[in-house]
Amino acid sequence: MEKVALKLKLPNVEKIQRDGALAVGGSTIFEGDALTVLRRLPNNSVRCVVTSPPYWGLRDYGIDDQIGLEQTMPQFIQRLVAIFSEVKRVLTEDGSLWVNIGDGYTSGNRGYRAPDKKNPARAMGVRPDTPDGLKPKDLLGIPWRLAFALQDDGWYLRSDIVWHKPNAMPESVKDRPSRSHEYLFLFTKSEKYYYDWESVREQTENGGLRNRRSVWNIKTKGFAGAHFATFPADLIRPCILASSEPGDFVLDPFFGSGTVGVVCQDEDRQYVGIELNPDYVSIAVDRLKGVESNVVRISVG
Repeated sequence: MEKVALKLKLPNVEKIQRDGALAVGGSTIFEGDALTVLRRLPNNSVRCVVTSPPYWGLRDYGIDDQIGLEQTMPQFIQRLVAIFSEVKRVLTEDGSLWVNIGDGYTSGNRGYRAPDKKNPARAMGVRPDTPDGLKPKDLLGIPWRLAFALQDDGWYLRSDIVWHKPNAMPESVKDRPSRSHEYLFLFTKSEKYYYDWESVREQTENGGLRNRRSVWNIKTKGFAGAHFATFPADLIRPCILASSEPGDFVLDPFFGSGTVGVVCQDEDRQYVGIELNPDYVSIAVDRLKGVESNVVRISVG
């Protein structure tokens, strides 16, 4: 694999072409399209995958080939299924996939989304039409649509975790409860897989320990310079502890600002991050500075 030293501004990151296999000898960030990079990674090379793909129709990150602005919801789901199919090949036979995915509501065929008084950042100038079969104001149900699609594609769907956000973003709605949760799904490649349940036990009211439950109360935590969808380290850490051992490789095909890498550093794991947006690659590199890391940019041709 072609390697380069960690650099904050990334001016000299070496470009490589889209042909040929990639080897991963240590923690690495790949700047490029997730599917393109995944197709070049070796079989059975990572023990655990923790990721949060872009949500459909909720944000425009202003970059070509981004996921989340597909014209239809089935196109979005199938694009993720294709990516996770490659993830399955890259995953060890006893490996696990943790996917955090949020939901949304139909647009009513409006080509924009107005700002909420309590959340101005939600505004965007492009938005997909209401999917066939759904009505204005319908909840899309994307998390479960994706979960069932991955199950149909051969993944074992082992758990649905409700991520309860005690400090959830307020909404100005008056005709439904304000949303304060997202889903985190645990998938496995095989019927039998590595899971260290003791490492993620939770404390009981009387001070004892018990098997971790399926509702996790974890506050959202912003990060300066990153997009609002950064998922917190406290959500990632139990996934990595339960599904990998020290020295294992952990993959995030939607690396964003690099929080999975930060947790891997804390827990003595190697990370493999894939990120399309060069601005987020720069943020991740800045957060992960001070340790040996490789940054590889996958060029178009």
